[in-house]
Amino acid sequence: MEHSPTNSPINRIGFIGNYLPRQCGIATFTTDLCEAIAAEYSGTTCIALPVNDIETGYAYPARVRFELAEKDIDSYHRAADFLNTNNVDLLCLQHEYGIFGGRAGSHILALLRESRMPIVTTLHTILRDPDPDQQRVLEEVAALSDRLVVMSKRGAEFLQEVYHVLPEKIDLIPHGIPDVPFVDPSFHKDLFGVEGKIVLLSFGLLSADKGIENVIAALPAILARYPNVVYIILGATHPHVLRHDGETYRLSLQWMAQEKGVEGQVIFYNRFVSLEELVNFISASDIYITPYLNQAQIVSGTLAYTLGAGKAVISTPYWYAEEMLAEERGALVPFRNPAALAEQVIDLLDNEAKRHAMRKRAYLFGRKMVWPQVARRYMESFGRARAERRHFTPPGVTVKALDKYPGDLPPLKLDHLRHMADETGMLQHAIFTVPNYHEGYYTTDDNARALMVSTLLEELGNGEALEFASRYLAFVWYAFNAETGRFRNFMDYQRHWLEDSGSDDCHGRALWALGTVLGRSNTPALHSMAGWLFERALPAIVGTTSPRAWAFALIGIHEYLQRFAGDRMASQVREELAGRLLALYQSNRSDQWRWYEDVLTYCNAALPHALLLCGQSMPNKAMTEAGLESLSWLADLQRAEEAGGHFVPIGSNGFYQQGGKRARFDQQPVEAQAMVSACLEAAEITGDRRWRKEARRAFEWFIGRNDLNLPIYDPMTGGCRDGLHPDRANENQGAESTLAFLQALLELRLAENALQSLEARSE
Repeated sequence: MEHSPTNSPINRIGFIGNYLPRQCGIATFTTDLCEAIAAEYSGTTCIALPVNDIETGYAYPARVRFELAEKDIDSYHRAADFLNTNNVDLLCLQHEYGIFGGRAGSHILALLRESRMPIVTTLHTILRDPDPDQQRVLEEVAALSDRLVVMSKRGAEFLQEVYHVLPEKIDLIPHGIPDVPFVDPSFHKDLFGVEGKIVLLSFGLLSADKGIENVIAALPAILARYPNVVYIILGATHPHVLRHDGETYRLSLQWMAQEKGVEGQVIFYNRFVSLEELVNFISASDIYITPYLNQAQIVSGTLAYTLGAGKAVISTPYWYAEEMLAEERGALVPFRNPAALAEQVIDLLDNEAKRHAMRKRAYLFGRKMVWPQVARRYMESFGRARAERRHFTPPGVTVKALDKYPGDLPPLKLDHLRHMADETGMLQHAIFTVPNYHEGYYTTDDNARALMVSTLLEELGNGEALEFASRYLAFVWYAFNAETGRFRNFMDYQRHWLEDSGSDDCHGRALWALGTVLGRSNTPALHSMAGWLFERALPAIVGTTSPRAWAFALIGIHEYLQRFAGDRMASQVREELAGRLLALYQSNRSDQWRWYEDVLTYCNAALPHALLLCGQSMPNKAMTEAGLESLSWLADLQRAEEAGGHFVPIGSNGFYQQGGKRARFDQQPVEAQAMVSACLEAAEITGDRRWRKEARRAFEWFIGRNDLNLPIYDPMTGGCRDGLHPDRANENQGAESTLAFLQALLELRLAENALQSLEARSE
């Protein structure tokens, strides 16, 4: 006998999304869905894992068992561990780009990849024209989910056409609504002091895309025909809008009402109301209006609520409204058209029979949307997901070969990074783990490195990234000498600059950091300052003579041009410097010595790294070939002959002159970091797995796979020792070393995230 998938018991369900009392539509939906399933299936335990957008979190109910921090990717890994170890049978995810950290909400992928139970994802936003990040994230969410729930037919169509999801993986389940009686609007009007009035209502968290101004603009024409109309605007300003813009939008609406002479007919209820209060407001309204401005809205909880309550609804034709209000269940008016809106309101008020027929059609349609019905539909989807997972997936945890998972990266620990900085910037040296004020206090070199690390932290969603970046960018700004067009480098304890211009390498590294901010950061507040500096500092790099300065600047220019590809000056400087670097290589290269100079010194891998980037982006085949050839030669040169072939960087105690004796020590952290960065770029360009192994080999030098089998990274402090001597590690943990380790770690994390995304899409 064949059993329905729902016959298999699902004892414990985890719900991920926002959760009440957080004020947003996703929080309301997640809470309602969780509670509806808990009420309908008393034998099932429902737990919630909400995402916090503020550090303090919220006063959640007991059903909440684990809280995620929106921008902290580590909390997503911890949440997956929590789910896996707490016998959760199924995960129900509410997906909306804006509630998760990372680019296009990509942090949630870390949790989904590591979760071992079936996953059913409800999609609250499905874009017809996503940007590349949005498309990549949603495609991977779809690949990692066993079933996908959409709330409209158009959503299902977009999933198939735009994101290539198979139709048999999609469940169409309507937005849930409270089960309320079909009542006369006059019944509840006395609760709000509007008895005897005709009530127009809009509700939801207030933001500029809601189009409320168009209703206010329509009111004079409506009031000319029906003077007893009032318009209730129910809802607090969206918390994110409130934090960034305050009450600017609400105030603009109030001023507009005064200008139109309708302030006596507009009522603002500026708060987030309970479900019971909301039902009373809806019941008291005669016509509900959703004047949204954006067509690309695939679902609206407010529209679902009012439709199911049997209200006469007027809406702009966004996607969800077109579907829900079809067959005369409501009326549609053009976007941003107050005259058409006024005409439609008057028409419905003039034709009471038409309005009540519309109400009845809407109410009957909404019966299949009440929460008990929706809960049962979700449980059917959960059952299918579990049955399909059991059928198609072998029992136990999937194992992969070591070359797929070559070892976990150390957890991110920023204690020493914080310890080595003050309100001015990053301190240069340390005695053991204590900042050393005697030997150079600040350098632009180290603050530029710290600015790059801060930008990578932002890309991974770290909540401290903006604070860090602001401090280090301020230092780099102060270091720029407008008279010379160059950056100063050394500043003493009294905050006095010790030179008018720093080294060529300092200038190149500052450009690298600024380009990284401009190319990777999504914080507009940093862009203006970084852009001003980058533009003014760029010309001076052409007058430098250090190949490493050229390489640093080229990497920064590449980052910058990822966002500003049309900048002619930056492209011309890139062409000039890259040409110089290629010419150096061609003039110094031989079969035995495949390098740019007759000596190997410091940050060696930055030279092929820069040529690889330029070869790909300009494009220039000779540069790409030179970059790969020189990096391959360097990788072989820096590999121990002993079994295992660990990474052995060129020592700083003498370096390596062509024809001379190579210095084995002192080995410096910046060499390992430069090699990690260059090899990751080679892996990205070639797709050759060898380069990922080389990047790992270089990184493992930090954690003890080196000549002395001693850890250079200190997991207790989060700092990095200053190098490897012939007999010991240098126990001082200065800025350059710590930042080199952090840059390597963060770049590896970003690369592994990208690789996992690519593998998920190809499976």
